[in-house]
Amino acid sequence: MLSPWFGEFMGTLVLIMMGDGVVAGVLLKKSKAENSGWIVITTGWAMAVIAGVFTAIACGSPSAHLNPAVTLGLAIRSGDFSNLLSFFTAQMLGGILGATLVWLHFLPHWKETPDQAAKLGVFCNSPAIRNLPANFLSEIIATFVLVFVVFAIFSKNVAATGPVAGLGPYLVGSLVWGVGLSLGGPTGYAINPARDLGPRIAHAILPIAGKGASGWDYAAIPVFGPLAGGALAGLLVKILAF
Repeated sequence: MLSPWFGEFMGTLVLIMMGDGVVAGVLLKKSKAENSGWIVITTGWAMAVIAGVFTAIACGSPSAHLNPAVTLGLAIRSGDFSNLLSFFTAQMLGGILGATLVWLHFLPHWKETPDQAAKLGVFCNSPAIRNLPANFLSEIIATFVLVFVVFAIFSKNVAATGPVAGLGPYLVGSLVWGVGLSLGGPTGYAINPARDLGPRIAHAILPIAGKGASGWDYAAIPVFGPLAGGALAGLLVKILAF
């Protein structure tokens, strides 16, 4: 049962269930966390990453990517693209199921929330200012930082200075927290195609009370922006060879 595919699936499921869950708690009406703000959302996503990474490792994926942008960056750095399709599939399916569980968990709150944009925001990203070229660039930059620093954390130079392996999930969670606080304002920092596209598919197919459109006219930005950022980070790490 345990395998890299299953690990990526379960890790991404936990990531999205907890990450979308904190957004639901903040945005949906009559939640006890309603209006608790951006700091709560970014902190919740950081904790979601830590939980997802440990879950992925326990379920058979020691690399615990949970993110197609990370998978692509690693493939470019190593030249091994054999896991690309299988990991992408696992991550996307995990994202869909994780978002579905959030819908079930907050089931009475959807009807109580009249704001369709808020309900969509639980599942996927939308920009603060809609400017597609600028939004695309923001996702590239934020994801580049994420993937490049992940590689830096686990580089041989950093590993030689301390117990990085044991601290890895916490360091990556802290990195996601920092990216959200510093770079998340323009677009909501998808930085992960599975984090946006999987839950967006769930939003489209689930019978969510009073939902609106699923925002497919924006959906390419949080998919291809992160993939481009991850690819650029993988290419630079390959050149630097650390």
